[in-house]
Amino acid sequence: MATTTKIRPGALVRASGGPRYAVALAVDALGTGLLRPFLLLYGVTVLRLSAPVTGIAMTVGVVVGLVCMPAVGRWLDRGARSTVVAASMLVRVLGVALLLAAPAGHVRLFTAAALFLGIGNQVWPAAHAALVATVSHGRERDAALAGGRALRNAGLGVGALLATACLAGGTSALQALAAVTGVAYLAAAALAWSVQVHAHPAAAAANEGDDGPAPRMRALLAANVIYVFCLNVPEIALPLVLVTQMHASPVWSAAIFVANTVLVVTLQVPVTVLMSRFPRRTVLALAGVVLAASYLGFLAAIPLGDGWGAPAVAAVSVVCTIGEIIYAGSATALVTALAPARLLGRALARFQLSTGFGLAVSPAVITALASHGSAALWGGLSAATLLSATAVATEKDQERGSALAAAGPEQAGGESYG
Repeated sequence: MATTTKIRPGALVRASGGPRYAVALAVDALGTGLLRPFLLLYGVTVLRLSAPVTGIAMTVGVVVGLVCMPAVGRWLDRGARSTVVAASMLVRVLGVALLLAAPAGHVRLFTAAALFLGIGNQVWPAAHAALVATVSHGRERDAALAGGRALRNAGLGVGALLATACLAGGTSALQALAAVTGVAYLAAAALAWSVQVHAHPAAAAANEGDDGPAPRMRALLAANVIYVFCLNVPEIALPLVLVTQMHASPVWSAAIFVANTVLVVTLQVPVTVLMSRFPRRTVLALAGVVLAASYLGFLAAIPLGDGWGAPAVAAVSVVCTIGEIIYAGSATALVTALAPARLLGRALARFQLSTGFGLAVSPAVITALASHGSAALWGGLSAATLLSATAVATEKDQERGSALAAAGPEQAGGESYG
């Protein structure tokens, strides 16, 4: 099994699409960080819409973005790569333009803006993963995907910090942030398009002897819906528990969120490289175990009260973040390893559907479970995640077993196929 044991920044940048593409990712993430955390606030304060109406409009954007994914998958399978990435950024430019053009009280324009922003946000992960999978292979590809996530989280964090500092300026500052975001998306789209990466799936499939059907990945996709709940734990579950149940200072929630971002930025690539000595499916199952253990840790920490409880929750959140890092470094990599080259786009689109669905329902599920107490929230999440990890570990990929066995273990990326 081929493994990556060293981190070479130059090689990592090349495997991620090259310097221009790395700059495009950073600029795009910075722009997203400037606006996305405050989109609800923009609708309420600048456009004077009610919070429920604003939230519904944003939800519609997410749902429509998910509905577009099958078409995006087919587009990717025709060989488009950098064009789709650039399109995901350009459609968000249109969303920002509509946001700036919307007069106060105009629900339809805000809904249209949220729709285009939602489409871009849903399309980007699959398009980015497909581009990276085209320019790099094997464990180098896994490290490149991890590097892209670390870079994106850094950009999001910096953007959010800049936006927070500007909020004192009121509505005019929010409008200025939206305008800067639009310019950032436009610049990122131009850079991404200039990379000019295009795949030839049919030729790749012929060279690899890979003409089988795409693996169904039913257990993986179902498990992923549960796994992605971990992404909303620092943003939703922990603030909810710390503030409403433990009556701790909001500073703890902010500190946990910042620590989560810093850990992802600094550890995503090293942890992914460290885990490259193990099969991706095993690593993904391990991520579920670590996440489930952290949920039980939260359950044990909450009864400690406001004296020791908040520090204990903060300490356990580090374990949860490690689980998140292991999950993020193996999940998309596993999908790209399982899918035939000619059907990579559709496989990534299906995976993004499961991710987007999980992210969309997790706030409602988390708040509903929390209303029934800590045992229901953390015990329920732990049990569901352990069940998902078991399903991931035991799922067999019969569809590609013979083809990958013929290709050899290095090409298979170290996976075990039944």
